Amino acid sequence: MGTFNQVTTILLTLVLSCLTNNSFSQSYKADSTQEKSHFQWPEGKKMGLSLTFDDARLSQPDKGIPLLDKYGVKATFYISPNDIVKRLDAWKKAVGNGHDIGNHSLVHPCTGNFDWSRGRALEDYTLHSMKIELDSASNLIKKLLGIYPVSYAFPCGQTFVGKGVNLRSYIPVVASMFESGRLWLSEGPNDPSFCDMAQLTGMELDGKSFEQIKSLIE
Repeated sequence: MGTFNQVTTILLTLVLSCLTNNSFSQSYKADSTQEKSHFQWPEGKKMGLSLTFDDARLSQPDKGIPLLDKYGVKATFYISPNDIVKRLDAWKKAVGNGHDIGNHSLVHPCTGNFDWSRGRALEDYTLHSMKIELDSASNLIKKLLGIYPVSYAFPCGQTFVGKGVNLRSYIPVVASMFESGRLWLSEGPNDPSFCDMAQLTGMELDGKSFEQIKSLIE
């Protein structure tokens, strides 16, 4: 997550640090005080790091993607289809340069407790209506960029539809449609030998200094 105009300097430093590892996935080594994973990283690597950005904000094609391309770093962009048309040629170039484009729904539904989301509240969705929306978003990405997304990011990191006794998790829907699903504001890393690919934990980088990001990596 994050706008590049806020974190360009931080990201540049992070990119340089990441290049020494040359392995990108959404997992990193657990704290040494915890039980160690049995997963064996290839070629002596100790961790993997996935850089993901949401919403197709203009700062991404204008500033961030050129920076990533400069250092040969690939990222995943969970895009909002209505916004990519503002920089369509730039997004096509990003695809051509090897960046991953993921599904982030059509209208970014979140809980109706947010005023701005009241008209697209998850509480008013069903599993069926959510599947239709995710299908529609993937088909639109295919039409605009020529690729069919295989990854998904839960808007606001929220995984439910409905409310009360009718509350349902739509993680199984995501699992049936995509290779991975990413959460947000999570508290821990992903163990490659255990994690649920349909609900990968994701940590916030918005507004953080490089020292804060470095401590998360470590």
